[in-house]
Amino acid sequence: MNDQQSAWLEWVKGLPPTQGAAAEWLRVQFGVLGVADPVDLIKSEVLEDLPQLARFVLLRSLWRGAIDAWSEPGSLDQLPAAQRLLAAGADEEDLVRLVRAVAYEAVFVTLDELDTGAEVNATGVDAGWVVMESGADGSPTGRTLAGLHEDLLTMDPGGREGADLWE
Repeated sequence: MNDQQSAWLEWVKGLPPTQGAAAEWLRVQFGVLGVADPVDLIKSEVLEDLPQLARFVLLRSLWRGAIDAWSEPGSLDQLPAAQRLLAAGADEEDLVRLVRAVAYEAVFVTLDELDTGAEVNATGVDAGWVVMESGADGSPTGRTLAGLHEDLLTMDPGGREGADLWE
């Protein structure tokens, strides 16, 4: 057993049983998602009651579906403008990088708006929103997913924090 495993077991052992079980469950869940070192995320969720697993799943899903999906072969086929640019001699890798960067910016701005919770320019309008974690049955847990735009870059599945978007 290494030092990290010993420290983990010692920490879990010091928790109340329900929190210890939650920590172990989260460790399995993050492991399934391929998170190599989820300890800080687990501690934050267990001790601070922040929905780190839901944040991770949402942000990683946005990367894969809205941003990285443009790297798939044939992804530019659905864009007539891209087809025209390719026919005119544009570099396909540059176009993919451009589309991914635009997708990233759109996701970032959307998350920033969701994090704001209200339209700041709608003076006198009493309306807002919140992004909330849900349970397995789809019902809200009451735990808000806040600051999503702040962590978008760190969720790049490629581990480059979006650096390849601006090369």
